[in-house]
Amino acid sequence: MDKFLLTSCMTAFVALLYFYYIGQPTRGTEFPVRLNETYDYIIVGAGAAGSVLASRLSEDPNKDILLLEAGGSEEDNPSIRVPGEAGQLAESEQDWMYFTEPQKNACLAMKEQRSYWTRGKVLGGSTALNYLQFVRGNRHDYNSWAEEGCDGWSYKDVLPYFIKSEDIQIDEFKTSEYHGTDGPLPITRPNITPMQQLYLNAGKNVGYNITDCNGEDQIGFCWTQSNIKSGERWSNYRAFVEPHMGRNNLHISPNTFTTKIIIKDKKAIGVECIRNGRKVRVFARKEVILSAGAINSPHLLMLSGVGPKDHLQKYGIELHADLPVGKSLQEHIFMPLTFTINTTDSVTLEDMASWWTRLQYNLFGTGYLSASACEGMAFIYSDFNKKKDAGKTSDFQLQFQTMHMFTPTMKSIMKFNFKDEVADKVFTAREDKESITIVPMLLHPKSRGTIQLKSTDPFDYPEIDPHNLEHPDDVKMAVKMIRFVERLVDTDSMRSIGMDVNSMSPLYQLCIQHEFRSDEFWECYVRYYTVNTAHATSTCRMGATNDRTAVVDPQLRVKGISSLRVVDASVMRRLPAGNTHAPVTMIAEKAADIIRQS
Repeated sequence: MDKFLLTSCMTAFVALLYFYYIGQPTRGTEFPVRLNETYDYIIVGAGAAGSVLASRLSEDPNKDILLLEAGGSEEDNPSIRVPGEAGQLAESEQDWMYFTEPQKNACLAMKEQRSYWTRGKVLGGSTALNYLQFVRGNRHDYNSWAEEGCDGWSYKDVLPYFIKSEDIQIDEFKTSEYHGTDGPLPITRPNITPMQQLYLNAGKNVGYNITDCNGEDQIGFCWTQSNIKSGERWSNYRAFVEPHMGRNNLHISPNTFTTKIIIKDKKAIGVECIRNGRKVRVFARKEVILSAGAINSPHLLMLSGVGPKDHLQKYGIELHADLPVGKSLQEHIFMPLTFTINTTDSVTLEDMASWWTRLQYNLFGTGYLSASACEGMAFIYSDFNKKKDAGKTSDFQLQFQTMHMFTPTMKSIMKFNFKDEVADKVFTAREDKESITIVPMLLHPKSRGTIQLKSTDPFDYPEIDPHNLEHPDDVKMAVKMIRFVERLVDTDSMRSIGMDVNSMSPLYQLCIQHEFRSDEFWECYVRYYTVNTAHATSTCRMGATNDRTAVVDPQLRVKGISSLRVVDASVMRRLPAGNTHAPVTMIAEKAADIIRQS
């Protein structure tokens, strides 16, 4: 009886804790039933940039703001706030689910040689779906923007805006002049397995420093920094907008699909959108601001008559401004390299699905579900120079994924669009050993892609063609990245857990016609396993007023059209060295000041 009573008490206690931490209903989100006819600012897209703009611009009680979002609420999918379930968000209702055009030089392992591009269709945009890697990029990225005509966008100019948005919760960085503690976005350093230190030790083995990759010097190996707090994802919408839902001058309209910018006499005066099954027109007294991302912003501009003259004439669209919209598409690519290990320290699907993992997460916000499996990274020069700030940006990035890949269940979780016969080889072999994956990412590919219309129907997705590996230097750089990984795997630290480059991973099987580890072998591998990273940029490129490659000026105003700006990843002059969440947040912070001062 005593044992039964103790068990009952413990069960009740656990249930009580569960209700206190998890079971309480979330606060309902109130959205306007009816929109006003006019607003000072209309922001299209509630992702990384749109959320920041809505928050900052609505700080002025004399200005009213409308934030439009094609998707719904984060609360529609409980997995969004669980970092460890990021992999389950691809192909969900919160994903635009884009596919590229067939690639001629890459993606040979993918169905029809098409790459799958996940993008967030939800309040928070891709910051609600990504793998929570918070990376600012290299100081020389922004200096190069300024040198090419983007006045006011040097590293010295943008650093205050990186700092402004941040609430750094990593103790050793709280006094750093490169970090902020008063911003709305919490940044932490997750730690879910003992493997993180091993990755850093391997970096030391090859002569690199352990650094703060968002600090003074990016080059070296570093712990992951993530927008996670108390084990939960903090998207930009959650961080910047939700605390201010009570502002009377801020209206948010989810599930509202914007179809056109209304342009009259070279001036943007409002937008057309579909809301509750009806076409609605809303007008802007001051500005329309596109923050729909590097795919949807150029798509909407072209549908509205802003884009390449010949392309718009093909579809009979009235031309308002002849600009290179949709050109200069840039995107990071990576090639996963998976290695078996002789320990049980990687995260398996069984670990993730266990009742203990779920209980630990629900009660304490800790454990495998409290972070993504990306536990470390490195930024490297192509000549492997280890000097502190050699006067140039980094050439490639490594990410260390402590997730066991070789299980049949992973075939349905990893959304790479692999051909079935490829996925069967990759995910159904070597179940006898656990594995980890090193992901080398090409930071500055020379290949350039395009976004183009397929029709005048706004619900038809645009044609996305990244032209992956079209430039021969991209293949050479990718092979060089892999050569560096070979050196890293051959360190004492990595060999201590049984890693061996010469052990044949199932991923290597498609290129066995070449001598293993020859340049020809790795070039074949690169062309088969070309994976895009959801870091698309530069399709509404920023530049000087006389720059024919630019769509917007350094104040992010669309050239030739008044009262219209673009504020998102599409305006980046070039890809930054790292993931794009932090740079887009910075761009929106800076844009808010530019707009308020105009």
